[in-house]
Amino acid sequence: MKPDGFRKNPWSDHYTHLARKTGYPARSVFKLQEIQRKYRLIKKGHRILDLGCAPGSWMMYASELTGDRGLVVGLDLKPVTVSLAPHVTALVMDVFSEDASAWEAVGSGFNVVLSDMAPDTTGAKDVDAIRSLQLSERAFSIARDRLASGGSFVCKIFFGEDVKAFSEIVRKAFSQLKLFKPEAIRKASREIYIIGMNKL
Repeated sequence: MKPDGFRKNPWSDHYTHLARKTGYPARSVFKLQEIQRKYRLIKKGHRILDLGCAPGSWMMYASELTGDRGLVVGLDLKPVTVSLAPHVTALVMDVFSEDASAWEAVGSGFNVVLSDMAPDTTGAKDVDAIRSLQLSERAFSIARDRLASGGSFVCKIFFGEDVKAFSEIVRKAFSQLKLFKPEAIRKASREIYIIGMNKL
């Protein structure tokens, strides 16, 4: 699956304005909404882990889907400053941390692990793709350790020559795997989402 050409997305400003209008801090929420409409991954009472959660849009939307009997835990190097529901926790933490006590606080047995992590881009496509792959590999490692059996994994990655090989590695851990590019992604963006369903 290859991303579209480098044309300006006419919906870009539309999604940005719509996010502000509906109370979300970032337009990225609409990417998760599209994924949810298509695959129905998040359900009432689910436990969700959101990697790279700042500024908080995915956490907010996920918490609406889980309801107050669910749990949403987010990790990011940056603090989340938006108001969050009581069943949502945002931790300032490096996903590459090897601190066992920090990971104990995160917990496990999650129904869905989300990763919208992206590297600081350099403008060099190959470099950016490699950095994105490194984040995606870490997200997958966390998902393998923290997902409950039957759980799902959603991971953003920049399209590059290693995407196919990485997706095949992810495929072995799930009964289903999809590559999906939401319409809310800017046309010039190389990002796509790897979606693993029903962890084995």
